[in-house]
Amino acid sequence: MSGNRRKAFLVSVALVSGALLMTACQDTDEAADTGASQASPAASGDAAPPSGSSAAGSGKGSGAAGKGSGATGGTEDGAGSGADTGNGKREPVGQVCGANDISWNTTSKTQGGGYILISAKAKPGITCILPAALPTVAFGSDGTEAGPAEQAVGEQITLSGNTTAYAGVNPKSTNSDGGKELDSIIVAVGADDADPVSLKVGTITVDKPVVTNWHTSPVDAVPFS
Repeated sequence: MSGNRRKAFLVSVALVSGALLMTACQDTDEAADTGASQASPAASGDAAPPSGSSAAGSGKGSGAAGKGSGATGGTEDGAGSGADTGNGKREPVGQVCGANDISWNTTSKTQGGGYILISAKAKPGITCILPAALPTVAFGSDGTEAGPAEQAVGEQITLSGNTTAYAGVNPKSTNSDGGKELDSIIVAVGADDADPVSLKVGTITVDKPVVTNWHTSPVDAVPFS
């Protein structure tokens, strides 16, 4: 190889080596830039709260709101209707019976000179109270009322289910021959009862009638004069 050709060859080798070295440096710089770019989202993710943590926080807050809502709309007051017994509980307050709450029956009896036994039972599904007072019993178009056959007022009676209350009416407490001939009586739970009922009793003579208190036994409802 002549000197000139050898020199040209060495120059070519040097040029090629320089080009390769420059290409290698560029590839290294691009790889470093690419790595940094890929690492940037990870760094950003570390700085921001994870989406899962945010969702969990949202769920917890919602649950607390729900619990608060339940406490606000609680049922203690609604379920506690009735009379406060003083121990945090409430007992239902029973309503006073009206004549239309009751199934009535009358039976003629011969004991004690003859009387009418009135029986009262609450209609199905009804619970009510007969107050500790005489039943109101009236006779005839003039509304003659029966007076008391007993000295003391009885106890109130709660009617429900098969519980039956009894009162005895003596339509004629006198020994005279006078009186009105009637075949029915008007019965109410009390003077304020807005729905008295008319009960058939057969033909009776009425003169100064008397009536007993309510009793749970028919034996106690005999109106001795």
